[in-house]
Amino acid sequence: MKAPSDPTLVITPEHHEAALSWLSVLHDQPTVAEQTRFSRWLQADPAHAEAYAQAQVMWEMTEEPAAKLAGEDAVALAALLKAMDAPRTAVRRHTLMRWSAGLAMAACLVLMIGVGLGFQPQRWIDDLGADYVAAPGQVRSVMLADGSQVTLDADSAIAVHFTQGERHVELRRGAAFFQVTHTGEPFVVEGGKGETRVLGTQFEVRLQPNGAQVTVLSGRVGVKADVGEPQQILTAGQRVSYDLTHTSDPSIVDSEKQLAWRQGWLNYYRTPLAQVIDDLSRYYPGRIVVLNDRLAAKTVSGSFPSKDPLAVLAALKSVVGFEQYEALGRVIVIR
Repeated sequence: MKAPSDPTLVITPEHHEAALSWLSVLHDQPTVAEQTRFSRWLQADPAHAEAYAQAQVMWEMTEEPAAKLAGEDAVALAALLKAMDAPRTAVRRHTLMRWSAGLAMAACLVLMIGVGLGFQPQRWIDDLGADYVAAPGQVRSVMLADGSQVTLDADSAIAVHFTQGERHVELRRGAAFFQVTHTGEPFVVEGGKGETRVLGTQFEVRLQPNGAQVTVLSGRVGVKADVGEPQQILTAGQRVSYDLTHTSDPSIVDSEKQLAWRQGWLNYYRTPLAQVIDDLSRYYPGRIVVLNDRLAAKTVSGSFPSKDPLAVLAALKSVVGFEQYEALGRVIVIR
């Protein structure tokens, strides 16, 4: 199904946002008064009808995966409200309950696009407790109090907790590369419910959906999934992944190539497209969503410049072959 299109109509971002808001309302048991207001809005301007038709098409394309994303944001928003202890919590909780109950596509897009990508609760939660943050598209290097250097990948955040006798860093979002200064005190990076304890100097920790991945460039680190789990010792050119209960056996990798994001390159060898898109999303000022599971599982090899995510998408499209849709310049849907 395609939305009707009139080339003489001018559809503004405000039209799109209003249409998405109405789509959210109408999929959540609207009252008679809400239905009446919607009818008046729809008839007030032909651009309104066009924007709403486009919103409906987006719904049909992305309902199932968008509902998942929206559910995640709803949970994050609940945690954010609790953390902020806002005075109007009751009103905001009512809004959250509406999103959670009738959510699906429209509310998800409101969450993703609503106020120009500023409204992303999980990012707010991560940043609220962070000491250093790298924005989407920004690779940032910081010097810690002990002289250690941390390079944050795009869209990443860390919290630093240095106490007498031990140095702790919490990876709250994304990925970070560490060059640790030896002081005689332990240096521990926590992320994904596990920890990486420094026995050497240069390594990366990258969060994954259920844990984290650790890659060593030089020296040694000890990695374990959780307290009580056995520790895996990694040396230069090795990598492990861990989840809540298990740490994988070390594998051999070209760590210089895998960590080339610090120089602006994303390198892959037979990597699922879903992972490539997930990495690329860190450099795009919005969200990129892959809808087709079979497409997401296709493997990709190559080197891509991280500073131009749209050019990378164009290259992937020519090689892998997929349809690409864009909403408000903020959300890219791949299917």
